[in-house]
Amino acid sequence: MKKVTLKPLYHKNQECIGIYFENTTVLNGAIRKNAGAKWSQTNKCWYIPLSKENYNKLFFALKGKAAIEQSALHEYLAAKKKKVAPAKTSVTAKPVTPAMLLPTTSKKQVTVYKGGKIQAVNAHVIPAMEQHLKLKAYSPSTIKTYLGEMTQLLTILKTIPADDLTPELLKRYLIYCYEKLKLTENTLHSRINAMKFYYEQVLKRDKFFWEIPRPKKPFLLPKLLNETELTNLFNALANKKHKAMLFTAYSSGLRVSEIVNLKISDIDSKRMQILVQRAKGKKDRYVNLSPLVLDILRKYIQEYKPRPKVYLFESEQTFTAYPTRTVQQIFTNAKHKAGIRKEVGIHSLRHSFATHLLDKGTDIRYIKDLLGHFNLKTTERYLHVSKKQLVNIISPFDDLWKKNELEW
Repeated sequence: MKKVTLKPLYHKNQECIGIYFENTTVLNGAIRKNAGAKWSQTNKCWYIPLSKENYNKLFFALKGKAAIEQSALHEYLAAKKKKVAPAKTSVTAKPVTPAMLLPTTSKKQVTVYKGGKIQAVNAHVIPAMEQHLKLKAYSPSTIKTYLGEMTQLLTILKTIPADDLTPELLKRYLIYCYEKLKLTENTLHSRINAMKFYYEQVLKRDKFFWEIPRPKKPFLLPKLLNETELTNLFNALANKKHKAMLFTAYSSGLRVSEIVNLKISDIDSKRMQILVQRAKGKKDRYVNLSPLVLDILRKYIQEYKPRPKVYLFESEQTFTAYPTRTVQQIFTNAKHKAGIRKEVGIHSLRHSFATHLLDKGTDIRYIKDLLGHFNLKTTERYLHVSKKQLVNIISPFDDLWKKNELEW
């Protein structure tokens, strides 16, 4: 019988139970389906939030399938009950934080969120905002961003009620963010969007932000790789799955979130298209499927072990979609190995796809549809980095030199 070890784990700003065992399909499926466990790439283990209900689910999920070792977890719980720091349990277990030991009866109770501590007077803000965001079906990444930005404001307010703030006070806060915290224009826009959502959507204060100007965003050109750099990047990859992943990203101009969520059923070999489902803005779209990439994907699916079943690029631990951070790290490792010094991320494959299509004379309106852009102005950024518009322009200096009137 397999051995499963349970240890205390502090992960994503909450107490958890870390679940450690040798990787097996039976145990993976049991704790994921029956106990709702999630995989932590950081800690290299499965985990569930620490609660009696979750513990019972896990216990019954493992019953008869594994021997459970939980002495470290029992020591941690005993120490927590006495409100003292536990003895050393494991290198993965983090010490009890002061926030864990706060008495629940305190008049000045503090709620701890990722990014800061929120006083009781504002404890209702984040739950109310999160509920509203979910009811409006905002994406998980947008919800995480908005709640994080709002937490920053609430942390600074301390005991000042957020619901009593005026546009004038919020202006002063934004100036503080820009001058003291040195936040970028893009981060300020994100923070304004979060506050605007709370005051106008949750509190129903129409036009509350009309008096608050937005900082002008800098005009940044897309960063891309040339053909030589792309060749070196792809050749630096030894793993067939990783290579197929980046080939697909570049050949179809996909975002990293779109790559990891591709399913085998999304590949339409008859129409030579890839269906990208619920992409940015919750829009579906079709992109072209390269015949060469189709052959590569077929070989990858047939030969790679373990063979993917649902997602085109499945995690070998969870058998679900590959984590986006892992794909980003794969790109970064290959970039360093290839000797590319440009400060670019995996999104540069998408930028390169669009720019290289422009260089070859593809109509920008088609590129807009392939990239899934809502506005043509977004796609027009690539005109500034494409060689097609500039290659036939001759500098007036060259004309002057050709007249043989200049000396060197």
